Amino acid sequence: AISATQNESARTARLMLEEARPDPCPMSLLDLAGVLEKLASSEGSLERVDILARLFRGLHPAESASVVKIITGGLRMGSKEGLMEDAVADAFEAKPAEVRDAHMRLGDLGEVALLAREGGLDRAQLKPLVPVLPMLASPEPDAEAIWDRLGAGGSAWLEDKFDGIRAQIHKVGKEAGIFSRDLRSLDGEFPELLEQIRSLDDDLILDGEIIAHAEGRKLGFFDLQKRLGRTKGQGDLFLGAAVPVRFVVFDVLYAKGRDLLRQPLAVRRLELESIQLPASFERIEVTQADSMAAVEAAFKVSSKAGNEGLIAKDPDSHYLPGRRGKAWLKLKHVMPTLDCIVIKAQQGHGRRAEVLSDYTFALKDGASGRLVTVGKAYTGLTDEEIEELTEHFKQRTLSVSRRVHTVEPDVVLEIAFDSIRRSKRHDSGLAMRFPRIKAIRRDKSIDDIDSLSYAESLIDG
Repeated sequence: AISATQNESARTARLMLEEARPDPCPMSLLDLAGVLEKLASSEGSLERVDILARLFRGLHPAESASVVKIITGGLRMGSKEGLMEDAVADAFEAKPAEVRDAHMRLGDLGEVALLAREGGLDRAQLKPLVPVLPMLASPEPDAEAIWDRLGAGGSAWLEDKFDGIRAQIHKVGKEAGIFSRDLRSLDGEFPELLEQIRSLDDDLILDGEIIAHAEGRKLGFFDLQKRLGRTKGQGDLFLGAAVPVRFVVFDVLYAKGRDLLRQPLAVRRLELESIQLPASFERIEVTQADSMAAVEAAFKVSSKAGNEGLIAKDPDSHYLPGRRGKAWLKLKHVMPTLDCIVIKAQQGHGRRAEVLSDYTFALKDGASGRLVTVGKAYTGLTDEEIEELTEHFKQRTLSVSRRVHTVEPDVVLEIAFDSIRRSKRHDSGLAMRFPRIKAIRRDKSIDDIDSLSYAESLIDG
């Protein structure tokens, strides 16, 4: 019952220990480290439960919450990585920018601190199988804005923007790894790409996009999504045949033992063109635009081909991991929004554990008159708006199942999204990609929401 009301394991542990009124024993960080080592080396769940039970019996309730967060990876001390990097720089009289650059390359702040102590931050180099955050493109509204930003040098490089998964592929020796844009391993989902990259002689870090690909038919992110979260043992062999993939390479960050991040894009492209890629890998095509009209024309060609838009790049730009600067720009199709009605509100997580912040929304099926689900979103509203909606939905709850409130359909949300496709995930037969709440439409009622037929007219492909 406590867990259901709190929706956070750390807070639940603290409240339960407060009710149990334990007699806490002093515990040092070294003592805690010893317990965690025992936990890591335990051989089964029963043994781990026993270790944790004995640990919590000796903890103060406030300590228990911190320990749970440490174990579950949910500790938030307010000490972000940037603050720790600044501390390392201050401790060893190094430049903060150099510390951040070294940390990005090595992925280990402890190793960076050792280099800073020795005055050797310039020795930090990229390492295959240590992923780095991808360089990101900033959105621009039109071709004119892109040319104004990048046209000073007389030309801009243009690449198609595909509807896939941004990823890095690393290879060193016979080892290889695939990493998502948030540095999560994708090895289990795409084993055929790993098998092919291992066949190359050189060690590499390639940046690109995994796309669903089949001869004679268009595949997009909704098809590719079937591969996510699955391992080879869960049926990837079947899904690999049903949803074949290709890796479109648009950058090389490491090759022939060299870290290429500080090299201009034009130099990195030459390096990329020298690499003999495996069968399911391809280099992205680059075109050069010498005017705003050329950017606009390329965007129309990309749109006609069914792509998401364009990426425009400065050929002199260095690779800046994790940055969304102005050296890379993106121009995407402008998608309409849908006015939807909220039919369910779910309790959030973490700091939103006490509010209803996740909303399931629906459209009107003109043929049957029913409300049919088309998606779910939890981003886009302010804390004040969420608190207001929480009070509203609690007063209009029809039923509660675990943390989900089925509510009276009287709140209209304007939902923005990247694309919409057919899907069996919802009873509408449709699903949105990256839905987000644009606004609460207080001026509209259930009679004003969009129809299922209108949503179907927006299907991408």
